[in-house]
Amino acid sequence: MEEAIKKAHVLIEALPYIKKFHRKIVVIKYGGSILSDAKIRHRVLEDIVFLNFMGLRPLLVHGGGAHISERMRSQGKKARFFEGLRVTDKKTLLMVEEELKKLNKMITEEIIGLGAKAVGLDGKKIIQVQKRQAKIDLGFVGEITRINSRAILKGLSVDTVGVLLPLGRGKDRETYNINADEAAASIATALRAEKLVFLTNVKGIMRSFDEPQSFIPTLNIKEAEGLIKEKIIQEGMIPKVKACIYALENGVKKTHIIDARIAHALLLEIFTDKGIGTEIIR
Repeated sequence: MEEAIKKAHVLIEALPYIKKFHRKIVVIKYGGSILSDAKIRHRVLEDIVFLNFMGLRPLLVHGGGAHISERMRSQGKKARFFEGLRVTDKKTLLMVEEELKKLNKMITEEIIGLGAKAVGLDGKKIIQVQKRQAKIDLGFVGEITRINSRAILKGLSVDTVGVLLPLGRGKDRETYNINADEAAASIATALRAEKLVFLTNVKGIMRSFDEPQSFIPTLNIKEAEGLIKEKIIQEGMIPKVKACIYALENGVKKTHIIDARIAHALLLEIFTDKGIGTEIIR
């Protein structure tokens, strides 16, 4: 009986959030090593299906860096990066596109297998880019210039989960590789999403990784920018935090960075009072 009452309390705690976020768009970025782990992926997709059945409108933007790098290694091609971006020649671009399409198909089918409707969305039909300029030639790496939100909304009907792969197309009709964090932030902005959530393999933002008590549950934009300047936020967390800041400055209500390794992390972050990750707010 006590266990049943606890479950009832959890449902009651979730009720105001279910009401508040009903039919609201939540953009979720998911990639890295946690995408390769079948057990974690199954839990994440279960959460997304739950959000869908609760009346929210989840849109999943997935990366595929680990799969792409492994594919390149298997073919004897070395991955090169500059400032966190994959240097992408024509041969690499072909592998990137093939791996992203495989992942998109797999994720879409797994969501359908969990009982929800899902549709795969090709970023080339949605994301317009221009060639990204840098100190070196990055090859076919794009910088986002426009999001076709109508094309997303057409696929993202009220009861369908959208699964989008992050490629873009230039005015030159060429395909370009794009950063998945940037794609998620730009899409969340274009759709005026209620939330933008980054799933990672760390607890969230911490002042020191050696000190669990240094975890930061809430930050505003100014504080987040300060932590980047102080180099407390480093490496792979920087593009995620910058993407959160961009989204918040352009109309997204709230952003979150959470640890997907925690069972049902998405549900705990969205439907409970305390949450489990770091939220960045205006």
